[in-house]
Amino acid sequence: MVKKLIFVTLIFIISYFIIFEKKDNNNKIIIGSSLAYSGSPKSWGENVDNAVNAYFNYVNNNNLLNDKQIEFLALDDKYEPSLTYENVKSILDKNILSFFGVVGTPTIRRVMPIFQDNDIPFFSPFSGASFLRDKEFENIINFRASYKQEIENIIDYVVNNKKLSKISIFYQNDEYGEDGYISTLQTMKDENLDLHSAGTYKRNTLSINHAFNEIKNSKPEVVLLIGAYQANSLFIKRAKNDELLKNILFCNISFSDANSIIKDLEDSNIDTSNIIFSNVVPNYNDKTLKIVQEYQNIIQEYGKNKDLGFISFEAFLTSKILVDAISRLDGKYSHKNLINSLKNPPKDLLYEIKLEFKNQQLLNNTYLFEYKNGNFQEILK
Repeated sequence: MVKKLIFVTLIFIISYFIIFEKKDNNNKIIIGSSLAYSGSPKSWGENVDNAVNAYFNYVNNNNLLNDKQIEFLALDDKYEPSLTYENVKSILDKNILSFFGVVGTPTIRRVMPIFQDNDIPFFSPFSGASFLRDKEFENIINFRASYKQEIENIIDYVVNNKKLSKISIFYQNDEYGEDGYISTLQTMKDENLDLHSAGTYKRNTLSINHAFNEIKNSKPEVVLLIGAYQANSLFIKRAKNDELLKNILFCNISFSDANSIIKDLEDSNIDTSNIIFSNVVPNYNDKTLKIVQEYQNIIQEYGKNKDLGFISFEAFLTSKILVDAISRLDGKYSHKNLINSLKNPPKDLLYEIKLEFKNQQLLNNTYLFEYKNGNFQEILK
């Protein structure tokens, strides 16, 4: 009798938790990601995590998804493709609605077969790599402009505004750096120029000595840096202390993380002149923009970290687009419906930043900044 009672009680308890879990999951919309919370671009992971969770908390607290709670499930991949693969495979079993904001070209390249095989939405990869713009990948919706567009804008400015032609490239020796290297060669060919010199370093390291010396010995006027912020920052610091290189022009694309580079240089008392930063979003401190005001208010109220920056701003904007796309599904939460919704956002959803899905991405603008008097200032050509 006692054994039977215990058995019945256990069945009741197990049934209760199964029903509770099912009910709890039905109330959740889970969004999956793999980010670098450690490794060379950890600032990317930290800033994306902070901005996404700030916006999702704002959405949940204000019931913007009609009694649904949105949750961001992100695992650390240390910017290592093998870990990204393990993370994405693991998260895929969690009944997620979409992948969102995976950081890094080599890491994303490793998990592309998973996205292809499962037709699950993958929104706003934090990479400007060319392969992500392939029309074959209908379930991938990019937000940002491509690295090639950034590089074209930089070289146009350097050649036609600054009248400089001896352009060298320092790049990470993987899919990210190679994409930037190829885009640079193509763009310089269009300008009837040859690349002056090149140097590479290994991902997740600061082994830049050989690359630095190769570039230094060629006596360039400009160095285009296609790396993670720690490597780029170290290159700039060494160059600023070198008589041959201290006055040349340094140009960084968006993945370099302008905010982290400036912080590192200032902490080391290094001059920040003659440095250009390309970004895919406007100035996050331009309070004349309504979208900037909204971003800053939500980060200040809901962010664990109150720091503002370009990466954080981009992650906030993409979170807003994702939530809006989900809200327009009217409860029909299928992968196909979400893909269609993400590709057709209201054009004025981000107010001054207009959205239109073309070239497999929602944005096509890039911006150049320099850092003066404690602030990023846009370079107007």
